[in-house]
Amino acid sequence: MFAVLKTGGKQYRVQAGDVLRVEKLVCEAGDKIQFNEILMVGGDELTVGAPLVAGAAVQAEVIDQIKGEKVIHYVKRRRKHSSQRTKGHRQKLTLVRVTDILTSGAEATGVKAANSAPAEAAPAAAEAPAKPKRAAKKPAAEAQE
Repeated sequence: MFAVLKTGGKQYRVQAGDVLRVEKLVCEAGDKIQFNEILMVGGDELTVGAPLVAGAAVQAEVIDQIKGEKVIHYVKRRRKHSSQRTKGHRQKLTLVRVTDILTSGAEATGVKAANSAPAEAAPAAAEAPAKPKRAAKKPAAEAQE
């Protein structure tokens, strides 16, 4: 049996026992998580979602939080400008091992859903206090009095 799941803007075809490197998830090593965005489930019978398969899920165990390969972006402008720029980047990833593929009943399992952003960070950013505005400058005639 296989499933196609969506996480971190990418799609993965998985089977039980597969090890995946996905975009960073909010969890720790040893946690059991569940991917609820399932696009297709295959096996004896193929089930294609429109866009998601209702009640389907993929359960996985978190192995570790890692960093990906270093990517170097080098730009060189030629002729009269002669400027160069080097930028590096290492993507944060989560290693997960797929343990089970559920075709129905995903809501009743009680396993934590896989989230890519912390739930506490979004409301805190929205409630941040606004910067106070500067007072308007007085005209020069009023300032001399």
